[in-house]
Amino acid sequence: MKVALRESDERDIDLLMQVMNNAFDPLFGEAWNAGQCLGILSLPDVWLTFAEEGERTVGFALSRLLMDEAELLLLAVEPHARGHGVGRALIERTVAIAAEKGAHRLLLEVRDGNHAYDLYTEAGFGEIGRRRDYYRGLDGTSRDALTLARPIGDRFA
Repeated sequence: MKVALRESDERDIDLLMQVMNNAFDPLFGEAWNAGQCLGILSLPDVWLTFAEEGERTVGFALSRLLMDEAELLLLAVEPHARGHGVGRALIERTVAIAAEKGAHRLLLEVRDGNHAYDLYTEAGFGEIGRRRDYYRGLDGTSRDALTLARPIGDRFA
């Protein structure tokens, strides 16, 4: 799948929410609402990247810089586009932007058991922590969040 990447902002909140609603299973309680997304997008050093196949948006990454570390806050890929390099392209763009902003490490959290964990480890992330019972799904089940990190450059290598 050939995708084009583009940066955006809060003006594309409806598009962001459409992809998020399609990509995140509500059972797990991981998706953000529009207010949360608009709140983070209003802060400095936050960036939003969309992946598009032709005229169709198939994914996004929402990230921020905190001093010399960056955080991948949300990564969403439409179900039909998974396994075609969209997520990896968004990660690599996030790493490139984070490096330009001076970050030496990229962090993220992922639900234990989320299939995206394999994508993250293949992209160079390693587990550095665990938050017990972080996610609470619609079924009342609590699930752990895994904190992952990937070096940018050679500072943490």
